[in-house]
Amino acid sequence: MRKVFIRTDDLDGFFDRAKDAARRADQSQKFEEKVTFSFEDPQRMFKVLSETRRRLMSEVMLEPKTIKELTSRLHRNRSAVTKDVGLLEKMGLVVTSRQSNPGHGFQKVVQSIAQKIELVATLG
Repeated sequence: MRKVFIRTDDLDGFFDRAKDAARRADQSQKFEEKVTFSFEDPQRMFKVLSETRRRLMSEVMLEPKTIKELTSRLHRNRSAVTKDVGLLEKMGLVVTSRQSNPGHGFQKVVQSIAQKIELVATLG
């Protein structure tokens, strides 16, 4: 299972993690399968990962779902769900695939990249 961390951090923190990763690579150490997304501003992090997007993520973390299933389960407009899925996919938090829908063409299936995502926001 891949670990995903979404956190607030400054540029120095980013470079500290990069230096640590480079040091481990130089020493031929194995890397933990971990992905970290950093935001400098906690408000920006919670704007991007709004409550509705976090609910969407929770749904697809349980099991992959189609856009239609997400629209129904979240009681949201299809275009809003599609837009949010696009943003989360662009961030790398979900992946989508096309699946045959016999007699109706294709449908988009949304899947989380991890079963658990840790959010860490530091204020001050």
